[in-house]
Amino acid sequence: MENRFFLVPTTILAQQHYNTLVQRMKDFPVSVEVLSRFRSAAEQKKIIERLKKGSLDIVVGTHRVLSNDVKFKNLGLLIVDEEQRFGVSHKEKIKQLKKDVDVLTLTATPIPRTLHMSLAGIRDMSVLDEPPVDRLPIQTYVLEHNDEIIREAISRELARGGQVYYVYNRVNGIDEIANTVARLVPEANVAFAHGQMHERALEKIMYDFISGEIDVLVSTTIIETGLDISNVNTMIIDDADRLGLAQLYQLRGRVGRSNRTAYAFLMYRRDKMLKEVAEKRLHAIKEFTELGSGFKIAMRDLEIRGAGNLLGAEQSGHMEAVGYDLYCKMLNEAVKSMKGGQAGEEETFETTVDMDMDAFIPATYIKNEVQKLDIYKRIAEIENEEELMDMQEELTDRFGEMPAAVNNLLNIALLKSICHSVYITGLIHRENEVKLVMYPKARLAVERIPQLLTKYQGALKFITQANPYFVYQLSNDRKGRNDPVSIIGSLTTLLEDFKELLALMPVQ
Repeated sequence: MENRFFLVPTTILAQQHYNTLVQRMKDFPVSVEVLSRFRSAAEQKKIIERLKKGSLDIVVGTHRVLSNDVKFKNLGLLIVDEEQRFGVSHKEKIKQLKKDVDVLTLTATPIPRTLHMSLAGIRDMSVLDEPPVDRLPIQTYVLEHNDEIIREAISRELARGGQVYYVYNRVNGIDEIANTVARLVPEANVAFAHGQMHERALEKIMYDFISGEIDVLVSTTIIETGLDISNVNTMIIDDADRLGLAQLYQLRGRVGRSNRTAYAFLMYRRDKMLKEVAEKRLHAIKEFTELGSGFKIAMRDLEIRGAGNLLGAEQSGHMEAVGYDLYCKMLNEAVKSMKGGQAGEEETFETTVDMDMDAFIPATYIKNEVQKLDIYKRIAEIENEEELMDMQEELTDRFGEMPAAVNNLLNIALLKSICHSVYITGLIHRENEVKLVMYPKARLAVERIPQLLTKYQGALKFITQANPYFVYQLSNDRKGRNDPVSIIGSLTTLLEDFKELLALMPVQ
């Protein structure tokens, strides 16, 4: 028999998952237990013994399960919920549990390091972006701290029979904040909670809040994960500029868990000059309000913070200076270098293609700007005929028959890739003439150039200057000169012939 281990970051979330699993498994011969500080020392000892013997099917636990005294007889499946809450040291500890265990990690906002590992193909990733039925986007406001707005927001929520989270992420002074809120809204029953409270006291407050006896819960970020209370649909976050982007997104996700419109107020101190990074975070959280935005939030966080050290412990790193695409390119070159390969100097040049024809995605073809930008990016990455045909098939399937301008764009992208492979830094097309600028350090067999010129019978000329280039005369036929398909076809044939000029690399 195999053990299943459900790892979660907080005791509250552990209890919630435990309750859900007990309910779902009640008709099956499956044993479920929870290992957290809500259990007494005697109860914890008994659960640990059952894990060692293999008589326990599922255990839900916090970091407590990662302690040295916890051993699994036969761990078969590890599920990590809210993966972004666990540090590298925790994940290294998890790896020691068993070498060949199946692992499923769940997160709404993956940390940059994890997200990059997924994008780079190191991990498999599935994205769920369909919201539950009747869910509405959370109305998000970023503003200076204002007692009147706080009073109005709480009163409005209570008037419709709802409850409120007030997030104050400091233990010192949290009781004073709770008293202030109680004075602002005298009719509300206000309580506070934080992680340093005795577990029984914390458990009672959370139970009273879930049962509806508490109207406003002033809390630290311990509510960030685990609470699923459909009646709470207003959240006020104090000093929101001090919190991380993923943290803000997770906190906001505690409201809006029903078919009611939910509200989130992200407040910062009056007259405070926000740091640039904090301003970017608050702008991003306000921008991405639709359900399923966690992946986009994580991508923005990846740009702001960096991907970190994939082989080491750092979970963030400087990327904003170079951008994600260039970062990935640099990373690939570094990996090649570490594997013993040499990133050739001749491969560091850029290739540009300037064609005298329409090549773009019309607004009538792809209306959504985000989708359009994504398609432009993917078209720019086309490297061969097979990828071009795959993109043609996808575009036709998703958006209908392609306009001529889109087809031109695809073919020009392939043309650019071929140009780069034969050391052409620039292709400039004007009317019936095409200029092909060569990379000065290109590895070409120059003795084969006369043979290529002879083949084109005067239509191709080679100009020897400090930066040599070819000039190609297109067909004199007016129809051929104005037909993009004919022009691209002629240039593709020419560039294929250019491959005959490539010098053979010496055998190592």
